[in-house]
Amino acid sequence: MLSFNLFTQWRKGFAAVVLMAASALAQAGVEPYTVTAPDGVRIAVQEAGDPNGQPIIFIHGLLGSHLSWDKQVNSRELQRYRLITFDMRGHGLSGQPERADAYRDGRRWADDLAAVIAGSGARQPVLVGWSLGAAVTTNYLAAYGDGQIAGAVYVGGVIELTPEQIVSHPEVYRGMASPDLKTHLDAEREFVALCFSNPPDALTFQRLLANAAMASQNMQNAVHGMSLDAPKGLGAMHKPLLLIYGAGDALVQAQPSFNRAKALNAGAIGRFYPKAGHSPFLEETQRFNRDLSAFVDAATPR
Repeated sequence: MLSFNLFTQWRKGFAAVVLMAASALAQAGVEPYTVTAPDGVRIAVQEAGDPNGQPIIFIHGLLGSHLSWDKQVNSRELQRYRLITFDMRGHGLSGQPERADAYRDGRRWADDLAAVIAGSGARQPVLVGWSLGAAVTTNYLAAYGDGQIAGAVYVGGVIELTPEQIVSHPEVYRGMASPDLKTHLDAEREFVALCFSNPPDALTFQRLLANAAMASQNMQNAVHGMSLDAPKGLGAMHKPLLLIYGAGDALVQAQPSFNRAKALNAGAIGRFYPKAGHSPFLEETQRFNRDLSAFVDAATPR
């Protein structure tokens, strides 16, 4: 059995490589920065696109990072917007607190997003949350309301952590929690594979798998118990709300999740991508980017 001490050393080394890549990006004109959450966790933030454009804040999913959004950040169609990404706590280049309550308390994730909005100075951003990122958006709405945002897009969004809405994969999640390194990494690879109905190219898959390997083990063990107040968050949302699901989603029950969101917020609009799984923004990128652009323009008339 391989020790997680060895795994932690490897992950720190890998993080150093990513930091060097971030430094190279900074030299190319992209300036990463950090904001600090109320509980002291440092959140890594990145920006692209037009700094004077309508801001869009992208919130990645479980085991992801800001790199999950490469096909949006590098889209020519979206360069007219101010594109803001960040690594959630326990992910990527952001802080990885050890205590379980740092991940189980949904308010802390909401506070991270609020810190990104405030720290970036983004005025009336559109929030785009993928999977767990949608749950973080909901907790933000529950804690802060919708006064500081222009609208929200949920992508493969987790509405509630219930068996009716989440596809059961007990062996995968059990493997991800395993102290045996091989079992842990194999389960993470299977989890990443479940994000797709149509697998991405090999380089994209390898990058997403590296994202997963960098994620905090403490976070992975605790996040499934994260508090989530969908009635308060979605129920009080009055700004435009779009939910995009892949018809072949293997992680979230697409139709039941949308139905629940619609019951909580009658104004929610749903779109289902027939060729996509849990990652419509990667599997049907052109359609997603067009839909996102149209939504942002409608939600933020100039």
